[in-house]
Amino acid sequence: MRILIVGPLNGQIAAATKIAMDRGAKVAHVDTGEQATSALRNGRGADLLMVDVRIDIAALIAANEAERIAVPVIACGIETDPETAGRAIRAGALEFVPLPPDAALIAAVLQAIARDTRDMVATDPAMKQVIALADQIAGSDASVLITGESGVGKEVMARHVHAQSKRANAPFIAINVAAIPDNLLESELFGHERGAFTGAVARRIGKFEEADGGTLLLDEISEMDLRLQAKLLRAIQERVIDRLGGAKPVAVNIRILATANRDLAECVRLGTFREDLLYRLNVVNLRIPPLRERKGDIAALAAFFVRKYGESNGRPGRTLNAAALEAVMSYRWPGNVRELENAMHRAVLLSNSAEIGPDAIRAPDGAPVGAVAPRADAATRAVDAARGMVGKTVAEVEQDLILDTLSHCLGNRTHAANILGISIRTLRNKLKQYSEEGIDVPPPPMGVAA
Repeated sequence: MRILIVGPLNGQIAAATKIAMDRGAKVAHVDTGEQATSALRNGRGADLLMVDVRIDIAALIAANEAERIAVPVIACGIETDPETAGRAIRAGALEFVPLPPDAALIAAVLQAIARDTRDMVATDPAMKQVIALADQIAGSDASVLITGESGVGKEVMARHVHAQSKRANAPFIAINVAAIPDNLLESELFGHERGAFTGAVARRIGKFEEADGGTLLLDEISEMDLRLQAKLLRAIQERVIDRLGGAKPVAVNIRILATANRDLAECVRLGTFREDLLYRLNVVNLRIPPLRERKGDIAALAAFFVRKYGESNGRPGRTLNAAALEAVMSYRWPGNVRELENAMHRAVLLSNSAEIGPDAIRAPDGAPVGAVAPRADAATRAVDAARGMVGKTVAEVEQDLILDTLSHCLGNRTHAANILGISIRTLRNKLKQYSEEGIDVPPPPMGVAA
């Protein structure tokens, strides 16, 4: 756990720092929000920012987001009135920790951040087999390609591999290739020197250097531009990178993990992915089966998420009744674990009693997951939908389909692109076009890149 303290290091924050260090955290300190963003930009990674409540937390988070830096923030201060705590939370802090510090509270916060809510829950033999293979190869430095449908838990598996490896105490850095435009991705990965391009006002350490000594996860690797694929191949082979505008190579010591929800062999055949890069990444393949192929995990995952969101929403002790569990088990969960988690979160919020019934288990469109529409009604809706297309251009029909699918996915771009059978880049370009035309586009889920 790496903590960056932001604010004057007076006696009370110093005491909180000592508590964190006693529990194994590595602690650094800066005085201002600007210095915090600069430190993160320059590769001084952090898993948590502990920020004095007198610092402008909203401005700090905005500055980090402008640099595409995502680090959770905990506010702390000697002022314990509800208004101060509420102001910090509204500004974007996850928690407010009153000072003087309580050792048990600090320990609980650190434990929650370290766990990062990414617990590995598996009871089905198919998933246990994948975990066994992951554990077997975790101790090596071999590159691993983790494949599976959207929402199956590929990043969870990547973190598990890292946690079981000899690099477990070093950084785990993840970057979603599909979420960053091509013209920015090279700088994000490899960094840049001051003046390397317009707007490069300071040196920026890339993800490769930030992950030095640890693990780098390249999420949705299939969306990477071919030109950058060549540079990535050299970095993997030679273990050196070149910052944009840099005068000499920089050596890095990292392990590469990558995820893909598309068939990379097919991408190679289509000429959108390099075959030699696929060989370098796919030393070991961990294929995570969709939930429909590991039914034994559904009940365990549902119970885990109900317990998790019951506790976090002040509703402990919530459980699914028999009818609700039957509805959960009978649904196909096309969005896999991610959709199941969202449904259990909604169920906890919708339920008015400790026992959650089937009416609270709803799909993204709001319908109960156990509801099956009569065949005649489905046919009628299909005919009505077809009639609704008459008189529209192909572009208008395409726009309706994209926006309806995005709404169904609650704004999740990756999930929508997967359902539509198009790349995330194509979807992003379409949504940009619609926004420029003044059309309302569903926003991405909170905390997810557009």
